[in-house]
Amino acid sequence: MWKNMKIYKATLNDIEDLVKLRIDYLKMDLGNLSESDEKTIREQSKIYFAKHIHAGDFIALMAKIDGKIVSAAFLAIQEKQANPSFITGITGTLLNVITYPEYRKQGIASKVVQRIINEAEKMGVSSIDLSSTEDGKTLYEKIGFTKPSYTSMRLKLKK
Repeated sequence: MWKNMKIYKATLNDIEDLVKLRIDYLKMDLGNLSESDEKTIREQSKIYFAKHIHAGDFIALMAKIDGKIVSAAFLAIQEKQANPSFITGITGTLLNVITYPEYRKQGIASKVVQRIINEAEKMGVSSIDLSSTEDGKTLYEKIGFTKPSYTSMRLKLKK
């Protein structure tokens, strides 16, 4: 394991790094983005990160080794009406879990995700949801994520 690895919580000063992480994640997951989509995502992401880091309903943790970001995870937090599955009414969505290829299979993402879970617990988050790639499924299962009893569905309204 990397003794010189540091995991830290992103601040408003880290927005450019967060945007890069978002774009890198999407390219790894989806392949190339169109120039138009990438531009739109960059612009929206800057606004989103500034707004939600300031509001306290978004957390990003980044792992650095020798000053280089090697892994990260984002957590979007929302409040809903409580029910037995999320008794505080506060839930999180884990997204953009990324580890650059040369640093994979070393437990780095696991450490970052565990730290973000710890942050969520401090904030009263009752449950965390995620959508996993096949590559990430084993990591999340080891941490304790399970399939929800309801089928996840989506209605797409805007392109």
